[in-house]
Amino acid sequence: MFDYGILKSESFKVPIVCVGNITVGGTGKTPHTEYLISILQESGMKVAVLSRGYKRKTRGFLFADEKATPERIGDEPYQMYRKFPNAIVAVDGNRRRGIKRILEQHTDIDVVLLDDAFQHRWVQPGISILLMDYHRKIYEDKLLPAGSLREDVSEMERANIIVMTKSPRDITPMEIRIISKYLEPRPHQQLFFTDFRYKQIQPLFKDLSRYAAIDLDADILKKSTVLLVTGIASNEKMIRDLEGYFRELIPMPFSDHHHFTIRDINAIFKRFSEIENPDKFILVTEKDAVRLAQMPKMTDELKPDLYYIPIEVNFLQDQKQNFNSKIIDYVRKNKPNSRLSKKGYNL
Repeated sequence: MFDYGILKSESFKVPIVCVGNITVGGTGKTPHTEYLISILQESGMKVAVLSRGYKRKTRGFLFADEKATPERIGDEPYQMYRKFPNAIVAVDGNRRRGIKRILEQHTDIDVVLLDDAFQHRWVQPGISILLMDYHRKIYEDKLLPAGSLREDVSEMERANIIVMTKSPRDITPMEIRIISKYLEPRPHQQLFFTDFRYKQIQPLFKDLSRYAAIDLDADILKKSTVLLVTGIASNEKMIRDLEGYFRELIPMPFSDHHHFTIRDINAIFKRFSEIENPDKFILVTEKDAVRLAQMPKMTDELKPDLYYIPIEVNFLQDQKQNFNSKIIDYVRKNKPNSRLSKKGYNL
């Protein structure tokens, strides 16, 4: 109905950048949204992020503030709020209403980032970024329930930027050409390839931890057994990326966006207690860390051994500058107080 003009998408005077996918499961939306926040703030932009707040226990529009918890606004918006205190973070399933509420209370906003909104056609973004997992290429996939596609592959045409996430760091120009041939990007589209760079391992409870921040090449890791607890869509790539750094890596997966219970904590403690190696600790994702840190009944016995590993987006094939320029130039030319936008310049 949107394609035929029966339903109308609404445009806004502020630049809108949408990040999303057409598959079920994790493609790295949060790290890529955080990357956008970072480069835009470094360029002096006032950034707002609007998410629906997946699996939150509240409804309607909410700003992230001092009362924010993963339960109130969702774990991923809460993570972004904690990492980027100068960004405006809000949640609302109705993106049109959410954008209007943000702009009513923050008139100095230069850009709104829509997190996980590729299917939300009620808003017309200026740039639409489509993420797809290298290990689940959409041209090899099928529509639900036979596969993991939310929409037909042809809907890729709505994107301005296509990002193949979780790509191998040593991807070759030949493989890039093969993928590009299958995707057949249109003249208005650009294709980028990213992977994730793992940063220092951090203690979840700093005052109680045995170790401070740990570099991945630290000697202690080479003799450690690690229980990898994950509540993400797929932990396979994380296991492949990290297992070489430790003496042993033991996966303990939960479902995506899992809300940990006391029963789960007891199960984790039991599994951890069975590890005989005295050099051991529990490693969780950054997304899971924000939920576990907020658990009021987290056992004190586990706190000294809980650590998380942050990740950041890494562009391959020297594509970083091209991507950054595309985003920053669009916002500069179209933000409300830009002289260029008043002259009618667009991306």
